[in-house]
Amino acid sequence: MKLWTLMLILTLCVVAVSAYSKIRQKRTWIIDSFTIEEENPGPFPYVLGTIHIEKKYLVNFELSGSGVEVEPKGVLSINGKTGEVLVHKMVDYEAYPVLRLKFEAKNVSNDKVDTRLGVEVKIQDINDHAPVFKPLNYEKSINESEPQGKLILAVFASDDDDGTTPNGTFNYRLVSTTPKTDNVEFYINQNNDVGSIYFKGCLDYEKAQKYTLLIEAKDNGDKVQLSSTSKVVLNVIDHNNHLPEITGHTGSGKIKERESGVIVLRLQVRDKDTQGSPAWKAKFTLHGDPENYFKIETDPKTNEGILTVVKAMDYEEQTSRNVSISVENEVPYFSCKVKNRTPQGLWDVETFAQGSSTATPTELYSVTIAVEDINDPPEFVPPVKEIMIMENAKVGTHLETFTAKDPDKSFGSSFFFAKGEDKDNWVTLDPKTGQVSVAKLMDRESPFVKNSTYSVIVYVVDNAQPPLTGTGTLIIHLGDQNDNVPLLKKDSENVYVCLADKETMTNITAEDLDLPPYSEPFHYELQGDVDGKWRIEPNPGTTVNLVREKNLHSGHYRLQLKISDNQGFGLVQNLSVTVCDCTITPNCQGHRLVYARPSLSAIGIMIFAFLLLLAFLLMALLLSCKHQKAMIPTDDAPDWYLIKSNIETPGTDCKMPPKVFQTDMSENPVKATDHLGAQNGISTQELVVNNGFAAFSDQQMIRRSFRRSSTRRSYRNINNYDMTQSMSRNYSAYYSDDIHMREALLIQLNQSLLQLQNPQEELGDYKPHCYAVEGEPVTDQNLDTLSIPETDFNLDIFTNLDIQFNKLAAMCKPDLMS
Repeated sequence: MKLWTLMLILTLCVVAVSAYSKIRQKRTWIIDSFTIEEENPGPFPYVLGTIHIEKKYLVNFELSGSGVEVEPKGVLSINGKTGEVLVHKMVDYEAYPVLRLKFEAKNVSNDKVDTRLGVEVKIQDINDHAPVFKPLNYEKSINESEPQGKLILAVFASDDDDGTTPNGTFNYRLVSTTPKTDNVEFYINQNNDVGSIYFKGCLDYEKAQKYTLLIEAKDNGDKVQLSSTSKVVLNVIDHNNHLPEITGHTGSGKIKERESGVIVLRLQVRDKDTQGSPAWKAKFTLHGDPENYFKIETDPKTNEGILTVVKAMDYEEQTSRNVSISVENEVPYFSCKVKNRTPQGLWDVETFAQGSSTATPTELYSVTIAVEDINDPPEFVPPVKEIMIMENAKVGTHLETFTAKDPDKSFGSSFFFAKGEDKDNWVTLDPKTGQVSVAKLMDRESPFVKNSTYSVIVYVVDNAQPPLTGTGTLIIHLGDQNDNVPLLKKDSENVYVCLADKETMTNITAEDLDLPPYSEPFHYELQGDVDGKWRIEPNPGTTVNLVREKNLHSGHYRLQLKISDNQGFGLVQNLSVTVCDCTITPNCQGHRLVYARPSLSAIGIMIFAFLLLLAFLLMALLLSCKHQKAMIPTDDAPDWYLIKSNIETPGTDCKMPPKVFQTDMSENPVKATDHLGAQNGISTQELVVNNGFAAFSDQQMIRRSFRRSSTRRSYRNINNYDMTQSMSRNYSAYYSDDIHMREALLIQLNQSLLQLQNPQEELGDYKPHCYAVEGEPVTDQNLDTLSIPETDFNLDIFTNLDIQFNKLAAMCKPDLMS
C-alpha cells in the first residue's frame, strides 16, 4: 500500500514539472513587434513601447541585436527595470527596412534567464527620394526623312522608395520642346518605368537643326510628390529633301574633230541642302550619247558637272551633237509636307520618295556640241590587202595596186604613196599610182617570212602643212617551191657508234626547209663501198638508223650519203662516223669532245698548258746542258751510245738519233715499224727501239698498238708497259751498232704484230697470261719467240749490258744465253 502511494506521488510530480516546462517554453517564442517612422525628427530619446511579461519576482530586462550593438548601432535601448524601449536617433528605410532584436528577462536572485523573446522593429518608409534618370541626359541624331510615329528614343528613371507604395511609383511628362515649330510635335508614352519619345508631322532641317526636350519623372507620394527632369537633345541630319537644279554652264561648247580628252562644258548646280553633305553632292547622267563620245564627272569642290570628250568625232560624219544632262544627289530624294494637324493620332502628311510613283520627275538640261573641221589624213581603201604568189617570182611581177581617198570636205588636197616597212626590200612602190611590184626574188624560207607570210607597210601622204599620213598593209602569202634539198642536221653530221660483236646503230636526221610534198619523207642512199659495212634502215624516213655491220672495226670513217626529198631532189653529203669502244668511254663521250667547239675556258686551259710545256722544255734544255753523262762507246757506231747504269731507273735521255726510222722498207726493215705505227695511229717519233725491242714512248700508244680484249689488254699491257717504259725512260740511248741484228729484230717484231691484227676484224679475245711477277725470278717464258739467225746475231754486244737486256735476250735465244 505504501509502495502504490509513493508511485502516485512521483507521477503527479512528473506531470507538474512537465506542465510547467511547456508553459515556460511557449513564453520563450513570443515575439513583440514595433514600428518606427523613417527620418522621424524626434525629440530623442522617445519611448517606442514596453515589453510586458508575467513575473512574481524581480527581473532585469536586456535587449540585443540590430539597432543596439549591431548596425545601425545606438538606435534603440531598453529600461532594465520597466521594459520600456527607447529610440535615440533616426533610421533610413532604404538602408535598414527592418531591425531584428533579442529580448531577455533574467532572475535577479540567480541571474538566470527567465524569459527570452524575439523583437522586430519595422521602419516605416516616407517619400524621401525623387525619381532619377539614368543617364541624366540624352542625345541622339535622327534623319530628316524619318517618318512620323516611329520611336525616336526611350528614357529610363528609377525611385529608391518602396515600389509597393505611391512613394516609389512615378510618371513621365514632356515639359517643354525647344524650338517650337509648326511642322513637328513631340510626345512621350510610358510603359512601366520606360518613357518612349515619338513625333508627329515632318522634320525639316531648314526649320530646325536641333530640338531640346525637357522630360519630367514625378512620383505619387501621399504627403509630398518628388520629381526630377532630364534633357533630351535631338540632332536633325539634313536629308535630301531639296532637288538639285542645273542653273547654267560655261565653256565654248566646241571641239575639233579627232580631238579627245578635252573639257567641253562645266555645268553649275544649285541645291538648298547642306553643302558638303551627301544630300548636296551632285551626280550627273548623260542622255543622247549612244556612241559614248562624252563623259561627265562631278567636281568635288564646286559641285559642277564637267563634260569631257573621250572619243574622237569626225566632222564628215556629224557637225554637231545634241545631248541632255540630268542631275540628282548621292542619296535618294525625300520630301514631307504637313497637310492637316489632327487632335488625335498622327497628323495628315504628304511624302515624296525617289523611285516611287509620286516622285517629282527629273528635269533635263540640253546642250549642243559643235564639231569643227580640220585636215584629215588620206585613207587607204581598204587599209589591208592580202595576195598570194609563188616564191621565186620573176622580178617586176605586179603584185597589187593601192588606192586611197581624202575624207575632207573642206580641205581638198593631193597625196602620194611611199613605202614604209619592207624588211628585205622585196617590192617597189610607184609613188603616183600605188602599184606594188617584185623587186627581187622572194624566198619563202627567208628569216623575214613568218608562217609563209611577208608583210609590207605603205603610206599615203598629203601635201598639207603639216603633211598627214595614212597607213596601209600588204600581206604577201608565199607559195612553196622545191628549191631546197634536205640536209643533215648539225648533230647528225658527226655521229658515233659503239663497237660490239653484234650490229650497232645510231640515229641520223635530215631537214628540208620546203613544205610537203617537197620535203619529207627523205630517201637515204650510201655511196661507195659500204656493202657488209654500213646500211640505212628504215628507208625512207625523216630520222633513220645508220647500222654498223658486226665485222667493222673501230676507227674514224667518212661516208658519202645522198639524201633526196619526196620529189627526188637531193644532194650527196659527207657523214663522219666514229666507231669506238663504249666499255672504255661510255657512249663515246670522250670522242665527242674532239668535234666539240672549244669554249673560252677550254681555250684558256690550252694556252696555260702550252705555256707550262714551254717552261718544262726550257728547264730540260738547261738540265741537258749542265749534266753530262758518261757514255759507253759501241763498235761501228760513233754516234750511238748506251748510258752506263746498274740501277733500275737511270738518268734522263740527252740525245735522240734523228734518222732512226728514215730508211725505206725495201732497203731497211725499220720502215715496217714506221708503217705499223702509222697503221695504229702512231707517229714514227713515238716508236723507238730499245735494246732490239720495239717500245712506245707513251702509254696510250701502247694500248692502241697492242689492243686486244679489255681483259687481255689490261693485264698484258701493264706488264709490257712496265718493262718497256723502264727501258724507254732509262735506256733510250741504247742502240746496237750491229745493223744486221737491228734489222732482224724489227722484221721479226713487225711480223708478229701484223699476225695479231687482221685489217678486217678486231683483235680476238684472249685470257690473260701471267709470265712473271715483279721481284721474283722468271720461271715461265712461254712467250712469242723472236727467231733470229745465228749468223746475224753478234753475242759480243751483250757482254756489258745489264740484267734487263739479258732477260730479253734469254727470251729471244734461250740456248745462247744458257
